Amino acid sequence: MTKNPVHHNRTKHIAIKYHFIREAKTTKEIKMEYCKTEEQVADIFTKALPRARFEKFRTMIGVREICIKEEC
Repeated sequence: MTKNPVHHNRTKHIAIKYHFIREAKTTKEIKMEYCKTEEQVADIFTKALPRARFEKFRTMIGVREICIKEEC
């Protein structure tokens, strides 16, 4: 959407925040970069992940495991 300024019927329902992001990109306030699916850290909050990926993302956001009563 940030590259295509044409509004299609599919995008008419998009909230104002997305149009704000497009404008911020146009004025070079932000830079959009490609991020592989395997590197989408936000997935930790939105999806059930395999343990290895969950632990990787958990470390990336600065959360660490705390053992309670030798449960770890």
